[in-house]
Amino acid sequence: MPLKKKILVTGGAGFIGSNLVDRLIKKGNRVFVFDNLSSGKMEFIEQHLEKPDFTLIKGDLLDHDAIERACKGTDLVFHVAANPDVKLGASDTKVHFDQNILATYNLLEAMRKTGTRKIAFTSTSTVYGEASIMPTPENYGPLIPISLYGASKLACEALITSYSHTFEMQAWIFRFANIVGPHSTHGVTVDFIKKLKDNPLKLEILGDGKQEKSYLHVSECVNSIIFAIEKSNEEVNIFNIGSEDTISATGIGKVVMEEMGLSDVEFIYTGGSRGWKGDVPRMRLDIEKLKSIGWKPAYTSEKSIRDTTRVLLTGN
Repeated sequence: MPLKKKILVTGGAGFIGSNLVDRLIKKGNRVFVFDNLSSGKMEFIEQHLEKPDFTLIKGDLLDHDAIERACKGTDLVFHVAANPDVKLGASDTKVHFDQNILATYNLLEAMRKTGTRKIAFTSTSTVYGEASIMPTPENYGPLIPISLYGASKLACEALITSYSHTFEMQAWIFRFANIVGPHSTHGVTVDFIKKLKDNPLKLEILGDGKQEKSYLHVSECVNSIIFAIEKSNEEVNIFNIGSEDTISATGIGKVVMEEMGLSDVEFIYTGGSRGWKGDVPRMRLDIEKLKSIGWKPAYTSEKSIRDTTRVLLTGN
């Protein structure tokens, strides 16, 4: 399905959302961003504010009327809005229910009422929990998430697939590895840069530093999302999105240290195999399904981290 239509992007002022908006605008679409700006930033989308094919709707997905108005006449919704902080679920048990599950339900209801039939959803590798098969394919099961964030995203997937079947909608669900790049506002790279700016002699690394995970640059992520939507047409289309390798937490620390021009930094580990409650120590997604339709990542995990560190340090 060529993307040349009226598109609504929830969370379009956030990290992944704003990068997606840049690409959709470039492809000539009419783009409407729906964002409450709780974590999104105006600076990420300000270059589009005066463009005739761009509209910013300041609204909250917990406001039924606002999202219903935004959905009217929309051809495709990219549902990117969420609270992405995995660690937060251990201290606030309701945030992911409200901002992920309830928000998604409200959006689907608005789509049902307005006749909006297509949705692309940004999910996560955390729905797999601690998978015994790695790389982990899309048909892996049972899905047993160990974080409230992962549980909320799995619940959102279930709502989307059931609405698709019940109300003749079409869905694309993308299970992401760790996405990094311009406009990153949280995550290990951002944390390490901040820590080393505060103290260039020591770097605290959560866990034992041996956690091995896949990282993908946001430009690659956006490319693969649009590619998959254009090349797949099932009622429900589920794709893993990630790199084909991993990098350890210690490895990320070394990359950030190098890019900041530091040496002799002492790495201090908090201990244990997990960085926090709900952390999955090892994660790598099987992306053969995505490759089978013609897409392959150009970035390795290390290149994604290195390029991200550079842009966060220099601003370009």
